[in-house]
Amino acid sequence: MLCPRLSALYIHHMVKKLWILLAVFMAAVPAPAYAWGEYAHRITADIAKNNISPSTAVKIRRLMQSEALLGTPDCDLKSISDASVWPDCVRRNRLRWGYTSPWHYQNVDICKEFTLRGNCPGGNCVSAQIDRNAALLADKSLPSHVRLEALTFLVHFVGDLHMPLHAGDRSDRGGNDVSAAYGIVEGRMNLHWLWDGPLAERAITDGSNIVRAYSASERAEMNAGTSEDWSREAWQISRDFAYTSAEDGPICGPKIESRAKIDNDEIKNLIPVARLQIQRAGLRIARLLDEALR
Repeated sequence: MLCPRLSALYIHHMVKKLWILLAVFMAAVPAPAYAWGEYAHRITADIAKNNISPSTAVKIRRLMQSEALLGTPDCDLKSISDASVWPDCVRRNRLRWGYTSPWHYQNVDICKEFTLRGNCPGGNCVSAQIDRNAALLADKSLPSHVRLEALTFLVHFVGDLHMPLHAGDRSDRGGNDVSAAYGIVEGRMNLHWLWDGPLAERAITDGSNIVRAYSASERAEMNAGTSEDWSREAWQISRDFAYTSAEDGPICGPKIESRAKIDNDEIKNLIPVARLQIQRAGLRIARLLDEALR
């Protein structure tokens, strides 16, 4: 029988080994291609919540009362924060919601002139779905649960569009096919995932709190434009920052084959870009909700 000290050391060794094995397993599991992950989506919703009118907030709470009619008990929908991630939750049920997958992005080639023509077949792209769901939410003749579903898609898709790699592309699924290292982190990661998770989270937590009530001048500066304007803006950022940081040579040269290394200096330069996109998304969500529910 092992003495107590040896037993404790053995248990500590085994626990440490299990954690290492778990980390290796998690690194081997591809991350789903959801934009901005849950944390950043919820932050955009929190920004919106702090900047909608009181009457809009009341109307949203009323719509939330029809949640049960959507028949999605595995996906919470009790708040605007839940709404920001609900579309990613339900599309795990591919039989029922798989058709919505193309609505989360639009692959506009960064090496060609910007246009949505040909890049949004049949309205199956994120900018068209922003416009569509804003119109559905505004239609008071529709049942409450239909308008609630539109609200969730609207909140989520505005967030999706502002993640640059859901707007720009190099025939690599918005950077999903580009292996990338985030600073000293050499684990399994790609360029899309890098902007989804660690960069977005760093952008949110660096500096002052971005979840707050913004001034009228700040809102006017950041929430202007249309879904097409926001598409062009995010596409430009993907070209000028996301792909440029990953490429040693010309961004429209040969396709990126080697592992892109985004070093700490580049990360520092990208943080304010990602941070501004998150702020813009939150304030633009607030504007669209106020317009649809006035």
